[in-house]
This record gives sequence, structure tokens and C-alpha cells, in this order.
Amino acid sequence: MSVRIRIRSRAAVAVLPLLLGAFVVGCSSADTAEGPGGDVPYVAPSVNAAAAAKAAAADAEASAAAEDAAATEAPPTGPAKVRDAFATLQATLGETCTVGAGDCAWVLGRVHDQLVGLEASMKAYPGSPGHFKEPVAWVDALRASLDGDTSTADLEKHRSELWGTRDRINTWMQGHPEDYR
Repeated sequence: MSVRIRIRSRAAVAVLPLLLGAFVVGCSSADTAEGPGGDVPYVAPSVNAAAAAKAAAADAEASAAAEDAAATEAPPTGPAKVRDAFATLQATLGETCTVGAGDCAWVLGRVHDQLVGLEASMKAYPGSPGHFKEPVAWVDALRASLDGDTSTADLEKHRSELWGTRDRINTWMQGHPEDYR
């Protein structure tokens, strides 16, 4: 590289920050102590408030339309509801915990919630009332053992019963795929 090219490139590098600084100062000098300079059109505050109110109304309408659309969607029923609840219960199959460990409360609570949710979907099944007789009875027995106490200490006390109910239901459902597929 020749000496002339190096001098030109160094000069360009030195001038570039100066040009950028002048540009920034020039752009920011449109403001005065009384507000924007004469080249900025004046907009009355009432116009800004009206525009903000229109935007808020449009947002409210869009939210209401989204809620209406979500409400008109039919929630899963029958086999689909049972299938979804069973899938969430199956997601807990690999989970276990050590009593007293920090994550044990979360895991036990999750398994309990999934069992209760599956039971509710089975009871809402449009088939005969006793369609899921055995799994519902197992969850009812667990509920009776817990006697309404779902505290961490009580769930840890009944941990083997939670796992056993979950595993029995899993085995039963695997043997009855026509009930939820």
C-alpha cells in the first residue's frame, strides 16, 4: 500500500467522527426552550389525546374480538379431553423426587394435579357414567387418603400412593386405547 493511500484512509477515519458529531448536533438543534423549532408542525394536545383515545378503543375492540373468538372455540370433549389429560399425566412418568428435596413439592403437586384433572375429564366423558370406573375409583381412594390435605408434607407422606395411582392409571389406559384415541 502506498503512502498516499494510507494518509487518505487515516484522514477519512479521522474526519468520519467529526461529520457524525456535526450531524447529531445539527439534528438535535431543532429544539428550543419553548419546544420544537419552527420547522416542526404544531399539534394541539387535544388532537394527541383524541388519537390516543382512538387507539385505546381500537385495542379494546381487538381484545374483545380475540376473547369472543376464543370463547366460540369448542373446548375438547369426550375422547380428546381424556386424551389430553392422560398425555399430561404421562409427562410425569419419568419424574420422581427425594423426600425433602427442593423440587419434591413441585413434582408431587404436579402429579396430584394431573391425576385430579384426568379424573375430572373421565367424569365428564359423554359415554356411560361408569365408563372409567376403575381409574376414577383409584383417584377417589387417593383423595380419601389425602383427606383434603395437599400440603407438601402430606403429599410426601403419600408419595408412594401418588406414584402407584399414577402408574396403575397409566397401565389401565394403555390397555384401553379406544377410550381416549
